[in-house]
Amino acid sequence: MTENQSKNPLRICVLASGSKGNSIYVSDGDTAILVDAGLSGVELERRMAARDIDPASIRAIVVSHEHTDHVSGVGVLCRRYGCTAFFTRETWKASAKGLGKIEKCKRFIPGQEFQIGDMAIHPFSISHDAANPVGFTITGNGAKMGIATDLGIATAMVQRHLSDCDTLLMEANHDVRMLLDGPYPWHLKQRIKGRSGHLSNEASRELLKEILHDRLSHVILGHLSETNNQPEIALETVAPALDGHRAKLCAAHQSICGDLIEIFGHSKQ
Repeated sequence: MTENQSKNPLRICVLASGSKGNSIYVSDGDTAILVDAGLSGVELERRMAARDIDPASIRAIVVSHEHTDHVSGVGVLCRRYGCTAFFTRETWKASAKGLGKIEKCKRFIPGQEFQIGDMAIHPFSISHDAANPVGFTITGNGAKMGIATDLGIATAMVQRHLSDCDTLLMEANHDVRMLLDGPYPWHLKQRIKGRSGHLSNEASRELLKEILHDRLSHVILGHLSETNNQPEIALETVAPALDGHRAKLCAAHQSICGDLIEIFGHSKQ
């Protein structure tokens, strides 16, 4: 470790990623949060246990948007462990009925940074067919993670927020040819590949080319379609963007949780 690196890492684990459920664990060692909780409470507990994560350590759940695969476990975990749930006002209105009573609930506004412990959370608007969907950057211990899934287009705003992250979780939802030749009805294919749908492998590669920088250490491809994509195809398509770069590339899975990744940031000294 070099002298200008933070001594404590930012710890990240993608517990699940895909159309059947999404959740990401992030901790700076003192504070732990989940970004989305789209699996059952029991399944989220099982996956955390697989990585020696204590569910009782989760202080907050930060919600990107109201679709079931992002919120189905929020109410259960908040009631069971006393977590605080963070939503945009529109996302709360769209999801509250299905979540049940949540004692501790806070609102955030896209574009306005907020703190959970010593971690800084910056939500930014994305293009998706939800009430007020957001991506996030999360900064802790001098390291920065960017999360951008469930978006149909990578706008200039998305590129700006992801451009200086140490770690990225970015969408590579579908292979365009597999989608077009696949079994989905035409209206669903149009939705998926539209501006409010999901990023393709090819679009993910082009986004990565635009935001690549020397400090980037990990790129995680997320929200892969089980019908219209395969991990090896996504990785093969996106990998050329990292040609000659040190960053590690992997794909998150729906059925198993990912590895616990430690990111050592750079101090401001």
